[in-house]
Amino acid sequence: MPGTKFTSLATPSRGSTHLSVWQVEIEPGPEAAPHEVTLEEVFVILNGKASVVLGDRTFSAGAGDAIVVPPDTPFAISNAGQETLRTICCMPVGGQARMADSPAFTPPLGRIT
Repeated sequence: MPGTKFTSLATPSRGSTHLSVWQVEIEPGPEAAPHEVTLEEVFVILNGKASVVLGDRTFSAGAGDAIVVPPDTPFAISNAGQETLRTICCMPVGGQARMADSPAFTPPLGRIT
């Protein structure tokens, strides 16, 4: 994902056995590609403005807002401002992501080692 940085905070590689937590920084730029997750995922906006597509809804989110992504629901989070969008993201270990017409995969930050 160009313009996006992921930083591990609590992941299997750092000793977490049930929950993965990472910081996501998204630079201003193109909109994110919709994708789905196999387990619930939660984003908490730390700063910046987000444009969120969740299923058939589109809304804005800002600092202090939480975005709960149910499993098997198409979603995309894009930077809607001029500064870096910073979020904390949490997902159960072993959760997988799925892009349109592609098989599910476990993101590196959530892999069980």
